Amino acid sequence: MNTHLQTPIDYLKGVGPNRADLLRKELGIHTYQDLINLFPNRYLDRTKYFKINELQQNNAEVQVIGKLIKFEEIAQKRGKRLVATFQDETGTMELVWFRGQKWIRDSLKLQTPYVIFGKTNFYGGKFSMPHPEMELLTEHQTSLRSAMQPIYPSTEKLNNKGITNRVVNKIMQQLFVETKGRFIETLSPELLESQKLISKSDALFNIHFPKNQDLLARAQYRLKFEELFYIQLQLILKNLIHKSKIKGLPFEKVGNYFNTFYETYLPFELTNAQKRVLKEIRQDLGSHAQMNRLLQGDVGSGKTIVAFMSMLMALDNGFQACLMAPTEILSVQHYNGLLEWCKQLDISIKILTGSSKTSNRKEIHHALENGELQILIGTHALLEDKVKFKNLGLAIIDEQHRFGVEQRSKLWHKGPKISPTQSSENNEPKGAIPPHVLVMTATPIPRTLAMSVYGDLDISVIDELPPGRQAIKTVHRYDKNRLDVFRFIRDEIEKGRQIYIVYPLIQESEKMDYKDLMDGYESISRDFPMPKYQISIVHGQMKAADKDFEMQRFIKGETQIMVATTVIEVGVNVPNASVMIIESAERFGLSQLHQLRGRVGRGAEQSYCILMTSHKLSNDSKTRLETMTRTNDGFDIAEVDLKLRGPGDIMGTQQSGVLNLRIADIVKDGNILKTARYYAKHVLNSDPNLSKPNNQAILFTYQQMSKYKNIWNYIS
Repeated sequence: MNTHLQTPIDYLKGVGPNRADLLRKELGIHTYQDLINLFPNRYLDRTKYFKINELQQNNAEVQVIGKLIKFEEIAQKRGKRLVATFQDETGTMELVWFRGQKWIRDSLKLQTPYVIFGKTNFYGGKFSMPHPEMELLTEHQTSLRSAMQPIYPSTEKLNNKGITNRVVNKIMQQLFVETKGRFIETLSPELLESQKLISKSDALFNIHFPKNQDLLARAQYRLKFEELFYIQLQLILKNLIHKSKIKGLPFEKVGNYFNTFYETYLPFELTNAQKRVLKEIRQDLGSHAQMNRLLQGDVGSGKTIVAFMSMLMALDNGFQACLMAPTEILSVQHYNGLLEWCKQLDISIKILTGSSKTSNRKEIHHALENGELQILIGTHALLEDKVKFKNLGLAIIDEQHRFGVEQRSKLWHKGPKISPTQSSENNEPKGAIPPHVLVMTATPIPRTLAMSVYGDLDISVIDELPPGRQAIKTVHRYDKNRLDVFRFIRDEIEKGRQIYIVYPLIQESEKMDYKDLMDGYESISRDFPMPKYQISIVHGQMKAADKDFEMQRFIKGETQIMVATTVIEVGVNVPNASVMIIESAERFGLSQLHQLRGRVGRGAEQSYCILMTSHKLSNDSKTRLETMTRTNDGFDIAEVDLKLRGPGDIMGTQQSGVLNLRIADIVKDGNILKTARYYAKHVLNSDPNLSKPNNQAILFTYQQMSKYKNIWNYIS
């Protein structure tokens, strides 16, 4: 670690205690290292100089060389403004300041050449530039500052206190004078050579003072690669350490339960993707290391049957299995889906949720502890202290991003106490071997995001739908087309189909949304009157029992239309439902729209999704709607969603910590990420302990990673 770079920023010439305090509070800059890692947001091309007679009314930012001729203070309603006449050989313009007039007047010299830079205004036949950046021509010509001027992150308070971009640039110049020759290389010679990377020292200099676009691009690539390389190295090492140190329950065989189900009761031929994933899971379960696998699959891809067959492997080896889902509706859905298969195989299965009766809970607790109960499905109720398994071998977590880290880790404590010496890096109690963990999601995660957020997990993807499924036809319709849509609904109901009509629900405007839902319900009730038509209504303000009653009516086919909020987004499986109408579709995110669409298309009949909107649409809304009508591929949709929203919004704050990147961009730098992951794997494959002399720089940098939360605090 370069200790000089840990010097407090107060000691840098040109900073001092007051500026240091502001930089700490506003930008989190405490040390020289922090300041070096304040990378520019963008760059201005300062290679061109304008003459005053060349200025155009549409000029954005311009640079002019000239002299100050005179100053004048002009009274305003509030205070005064300072106006200076600035002249070159072609004409004059005005420079205007609304604050700091005395300091400006005292510090600037008349009849002395300056370079001014800023945005121009044109008013009253005259060009003016408010609060220009100014530099003596002599200083400008000898400055470290390059023609590609960096624009740094800032705040209003910093600018108001005089720490402008120009000041930050000057401070940065002083920093590089004081730290010259002190930057330690953080990548191996092989990596530098194979990727044709410039040195760390050159990269940092050229990110702050690029002489041209080519040097800037090389500096950016080097620093992006380095940032992503160390993230991937950390994740891959975590996975390797996990596999080597954390023992897994031995699943030695595929036995009677699995084979009987596969040969006798399998309801349909597995897709090649399902077979591939089952093989990957089987290899994990037989490896004597704990499985820690993420299973991704689009809506309707057949994750549930893969999960069930994984449970059968646990049962075949004398262990119990559980499946935890985020909502009661989804838990019931899973339970009902597995119940018939379990009956056929004479497997005991129960469900435990927040609404389970006390008598049922006690019965479940007892059956779990003595081993009579083989499979338990439920919500976070599974995590309660009273829920004790005799020998939990496999824990499946569905839609795991809806659970907190602490909730998920509690499942570790449910494993059987077999080895007296076993302990783990995850605060697992001594004496317990954790169950194998399979995490499932029906929310496709873009590959680059999965590599960054779940890079320490093994990832399986079910990337094909079961045969016989027809692609859902998706159309966008405006409110004016409503009568045509209602006619279409009647035709589908005449064919014996069922319809979903979904309204948005956004917490901040819950009352308004509830009104929208009830207004919609009344309108639909008028157009589809009883007794010919029966309508269910489900929303978040209903009691759980009432909600379940309405859901069951629809599932049983007693009602033809379900009017609902997004509570049906996950967990409802009605093969007879063929139409999904999404009202105010512009108010939904892409992921939500795709999940809602996935509620239909579960039977053999053609299904439809109709996106209803007003004509007033933002560009992002238009992109979302166009994407939905163009493709049914959840991974394609996820990539568009990532570009629209960014990684933090998609993963939620709990999982986005690893994505607090200084310079790389997960959306734009996917190819660099893939390259960085490839080389991280390559380095660890050839030198797992990073003990070779050529990898000492990598080992040293990695060792610092445990001391600092932010990667750029130790990459230098």
